[in-house]
Amino acid sequence: MTATHTRSAEPAAPSDRKTTYREAMREALREALHTDERVFLMGEDVGRYGGCFGVTLGLLEEFGPERIRDAPLSESAFVGAGIGAALAGMRPIVEIMTVNFSLLALDQILNNAATLLHMSGGQLPVPIVIRMTTGAGRQLAAQHSHSLEGWYAHIPGLRVLAPATLTDARYMLAPALADPDPVLIFEHGSLYNVSGELPADAGPVDIDHAAVRRPGTDVSLITYGGSLPKALAAADDLASGGISAEVVDLRTLRPLDDTTIGASVARTHRAVVVDEGWRTGSLAAEISARLTEQHFYDLDAPVERVCSAEVPMPYARRLEQAALPHADGIVAAARRAVGEPAPTGADEAERRPVTGRSG
Repeated sequence: MTATHTRSAEPAAPSDRKTTYREAMREALREALHTDERVFLMGEDVGRYGGCFGVTLGLLEEFGPERIRDAPLSESAFVGAGIGAALAGMRPIVEIMTVNFSLLALDQILNNAATLLHMSGGQLPVPIVIRMTTGAGRQLAAQHSHSLEGWYAHIPGLRVLAPATLTDARYMLAPALADPDPVLIFEHGSLYNVSGELPADAGPVDIDHAAVRRPGTDVSLITYGGSLPKALAAADDLASGGISAEVVDLRTLRPLDDTTIGASVARTHRAVVVDEGWRTGSLAAEISARLTEQHFYDLDAPVERVCSAEVPMPYARRLEQAALPHADGIVAAARRAVGEPAPTGADEAERRPVTGRSG
């Protein structure tokens, strides 16, 4: 009898899979809860309701009320409780519904979480992760729509993250939990429904460095969060007109990655900073100042900034859209930077001076 040998089938290589930004965030939370028993989630409506934006849906049933804790409507109280838990050795993830509501916990975040490690001479780290939704474009009016992450990026002692891609949404949480400092994660509300392919080889995310999302040679478009899709759309538009735009995703707003930002501008010699925050005292202003200080002789044109109008965010859809940065405005700013005229009226809103009571 002749023996026959069959070759065992090799395991199939993992393939990319379809997901959404929301689902990627939920998967990151689930992994953290499974991996470390010290991790728990706390915030308004994160349990039975599944989170106001659906990110925590199903986690209460999976992990129980000890790990998924619905908190009373007091940001100062539950952020403070999270800080206390972190000091006691836990790894809390605290969800604040929107960035506007985080101002009610600003004393806890600034005067406690950000300062205790320094004030204790290194004895009291506060390894807390605070997640919150930021940004406009969803007709939720002024008290739910502002982009205040630039305020928090001003505060020493904090790390500030802004995941803009599916990979970052999925893999930024683990290194954030491993950081001994308090970490704030800003999730732009317009991104939750974004779907796409999560690469099979996606893995740990480097939260120390910005990422070049599209290479280019003529102008650097520097942005983050919900403005990244607009910058990429603007780069497509510019390419059709013969202008090669490099798109830099900041990812980490504090500390800023000066090296990656500067290297991009050294290649292109022109920069447009896109920031959904207000222009005055903005993150865009900080980046512009750093480029002027560190790369003055690399620049062939003034740094352009595309920011939100300096008004409380309107509720009416057309007014809200008019107040926000948009791809056309980014294109107009890039054309100015490279010395090409923009279509008549295309850059009017971007160049309008700040006047009136809001200025």
